[in-house]
Amino acid sequence: MNVIYALILFPLVASIITFFVRNDGIRNAVVKVSSFIILMLTLIVSIRYFNNGISFTPEGEKAVDIFIMAVETLVAVYIILAGLKNKKYIVSVFAIIQTPLILWFELTGKHGIEIKTGIIFDKLTAIMILIIGVIGSLICLYAVGYMKWYHTHHKEYKERKHFFLAILFLFLSAMFGLVLSNNLTWLYFCWELTTLCSYLLIGYTKTEEAKNNSFRVLAINLGGGLAFAAAIVFIGINFKTLELSTLIAMKPEAMVMIPVFLLSVAALTKSAGLPFSSWLLGAMVAPTPSSALLHSATMVKAGVYLIIRLAPLLGLSSVGLIVTTMGCLTFLVCSLIAISQSDAKKILAYSTIANLGLIVICASVGTQESIWAAILLVIFHAISKSLLFLSVGSIEHQLGSRNVEDMDILLHVSRKLSLYMIIGIAGMFLAPFGMLISKWVAMKAFIDSNHIFTVIVIAYGSAATLFYWTKWMGKLVSNANAKKIRKHTFFAEEEIPIFIQAVLVVVSCFTFPLISKYALVPYLTNLYGTNAVIPIGTSDVKIMIIMLAMLLLIPISFIPIYKQDKRRIVPIYMAGENTGDNETFYGGNGKKRKVELRNWYLKSYFGSQKLSFWCNIISICVLGAGVVLLIGGFAK
Repeated sequence: MNVIYALILFPLVASIITFFVRNDGIRNAVVKVSSFIILMLTLIVSIRYFNNGISFTPEGEKAVDIFIMAVETLVAVYIILAGLKNKKYIVSVFAIIQTPLILWFELTGKHGIEIKTGIIFDKLTAIMILIIGVIGSLICLYAVGYMKWYHTHHKEYKERKHFFLAILFLFLSAMFGLVLSNNLTWLYFCWELTTLCSYLLIGYTKTEEAKNNSFRVLAINLGGGLAFAAAIVFIGINFKTLELSTLIAMKPEAMVMIPVFLLSVAALTKSAGLPFSSWLLGAMVAPTPSSALLHSATMVKAGVYLIIRLAPLLGLSSVGLIVTTMGCLTFLVCSLIAISQSDAKKILAYSTIANLGLIVICASVGTQESIWAAILLVIFHAISKSLLFLSVGSIEHQLGSRNVEDMDILLHVSRKLSLYMIIGIAGMFLAPFGMLISKWVAMKAFIDSNHIFTVIVIAYGSAATLFYWTKWMGKLVSNANAKKIRKHTFFAEEEIPIFIQAVLVVVSCFTFPLISKYALVPYLTNLYGTNAVIPIGTSDVKIMIIMLAMLLLIPISFIPIYKQDKRRIVPIYMAGENTGDNETFYGGNGKKRKVELRNWYLKSYFGSQKLSFWCNIISICVLGAGVVLLIGGFAK
């Protein structure tokens, strides 16, 4: 148990030390050592408790509760004052309502409720801890190299690297606490702490845009936090329990589904599903490490993690159908909007929202197959998307731009970065990489459970996904519009995390049968009480591994392996005869014309302004319908 305490508390200690150390060299050393220790603690905890798990309530539970209440009060006071100072009154209103509500319950309504299991470590917890610990520590390491140049390129921003790095570690501490907590009040505390951290990270530059976007994330997620707090009070008063595992074991009756609906709303706000997606898009103003941390390993994964936990109560229930519909809208609409974007970070943001929507669909359908797909999607998405965010951050330093249209020169600037980007993009949509495997299983699960509408959604959404990823990869490999450009220093602190994550993308594809056998199948068997069946057969797995091996081996055949290699090297084909410089060709009347390669973004069809408004209205109506159904069921 001590090692679990260390896993939660060490990032907090690292955060405090990092904040107070102002010397760059010493602070960078602290961050590197701390990242390594977090990685080791993650592996130790996962290996030690993976097979048998562990569940317990820590000694000094009351002291923990008092500490949490004190911190919640301080955070609420800070948020209320910040909202009033910046005239963001909705933020202050949410804090004024939810914090007194939860404090009142802690001091009065909670008496007499015994919590037998405050912390649970099972197979799903192990997966989440590995995602948070491994990817989170790599992002912290990457931030050391990234922030060296960030303020060189952005001298207009006040340098507060000690603050930025400290919040990254605080974020990891909160996430470890969140996925380990079975006590709903502890889970809620960590939930709100991640909201505060995201607000601080997004507002790092203190520009007007950053302030507005940081308050947007605060407003939306505090609204979700209010729903979470109301669910806790309802569960505690009506069921005399505060254990998530106890709630999940209940029958999906009307009284039970009210807090489940409230928790689902909180999860949708945290995972940026429609109509709550604007906060995640606004997070793009923050430095890249925070984008990677928010969008891959931590903030957004908290939402889908909670939906996966609640999955046994969803399924064909009214709440399950509402959550599935919300996921369908999010996946399809955001996949289409991503087609119209040329800013790399915006593409990644819309892709993230879309894939979170797909995970929500899989979890809310609630069958063993669909949850199997949901958990694999969480794993593959976290690794690939973190790799892409970090790569885009380094590309922005190298090229001075993050526009996809400018990336056709990347091969001339950094072949390594080009390769990392290609691996990350392949991991998101190409066979036999993990995301496509998970979508395949998801479609099979939807067909088996007669969710025909979701099959149509995943088919069209995946087609849109193919469209925007292919455009991006095409720019990377086109080798067009080449020109000389000064190479930027690629720090080892940047490259090492990117390289490791590129390796993880490939390794995860080879090892997913082992993940399924030793983690997913045992978890689902224990959850449903019946033997879980692997949705993909042995022959399918062999085909996928062969395909992946070919993807790795085929490029080697194009590499000259001896000096007298006689294979003919031909000029690049263009719209006319190549002039010899691979940049121009002879056009009409023998005139030289420069080759230009540009993508079509279909903004008139799929622009965010065209789709977002009406889709947000529809999603709000769906949530409203859910409220009406629950009230009607409760009245009966």
